[in-house]
Amino acid sequence: MAARKRASASDTTKSDTDKPKPETHQTESPLRPAKLFTIFKFFLVFSIPYFFLIFSYYKIEYELRKSILINSIVSFIGFFVTVSMIPLASKYVLRRNLFGYDINKKGTPYGSIKVPESLGIVVGIVFLVVTILFQYFNFTADSNWLIEYNAALASICFMILLGFVDDVLDVPWRVKLILPSIAALPLLMAYAGHTTIIIPKPLVPYVGLKILDLGWIYKLYMWLLAVFCTNSINIHAGINGLEVGQTVIIACAILIHNVMQIGASTDPKYKQAHAFSIYLIQPLLATSLALLSYNWYPSSVFVGDAYTYFAGMTMAVAGILGHFSSLALYLVHVTDCLGSTPNLAY
Repeated sequence: MAARKRASASDTTKSDTDKPKPETHQTESPLRPAKLFTIFKFFLVFSIPYFFLIFSYYKIEYELRKSILINSIVSFIGFFVTVSMIPLASKYVLRRNLFGYDINKKGTPYGSIKVPESLGIVVGIVFLVVTILFQYFNFTADSNWLIEYNAALASICFMILLGFVDDVLDVPWRVKLILPSIAALPLLMAYAGHTTIIIPKPLVPYVGLKILDLGWIYKLYMWLLAVFCTNSINIHAGINGLEVGQTVIIACAILIHNVMQIGASTDPKYKQAHAFSIYLIQPLLATSLALLSYNWYPSSVFVGDAYTYFAGMTMAVAGILGHFSSLALYLVHVTDCLGSTPNLAY
């Protein structure tokens, strides 16, 4: 998944004479304190304009604002749970030899430290708990959105499992391309929205339409989008904080976009669709920030494929089941641009 040396069985049985002296002085690394002050500064920069748009700039209905606020509070709790669970989970993964070496820090004290890997599983579990508990506050038993919401969680849960399996078994790349296809099945089966896309304004004179109905091709597009989003986060991993950092930036952009669309629309269904996306992205942002506090340079933990697959699938689900094609296309563009950083090192 990234430019690091993954531990193997032979690595754990090598004698000290087989390794250079400078790289054998430490077997386990106590986690450095989470960089909460850095995360707090970023949170202020984003949250002030974000909540200003929700509660002041746009006249959003009370019930919708209430749901968004409840979701943000539950997500905030998820942030602190994630921060507290990562050190505990790190001890367990080290015991199971799930660790790696930061090969681009070779020759420095950081290059010989065992860095716990696959800590994205913690983020995924907390995310699922937060989003499931949120159902109690927002969805009723007869809600039409509840079916799609649970289908979204099923796809995300499936992807977390497959990502963790990849971390443990080190699945080949040709198989990694297939894994999101399997996880996207609940997503495709539950989709009951439109099959239209919005034509970009510069292309309208050439196409002759502002909205184009793709029919079954749209389902194929959704399937390919799910595959692309999961692998676009995963394939460009390689620098401390890159996977989580680009996820945080994209999540912030999605949230701002959703709030602007809700504020500018008068269609209740359209507003609810964008709110649906917010209900998934806010917990993603909160738990990702918690992970970033440990994955910030110099990284104390590696996120693993469990996180990259989980983050990509969550954003794909938010764009598809949110029933708005403009954001889905936006996700493809932004993810591709931010993911174009070369694969260098953890």
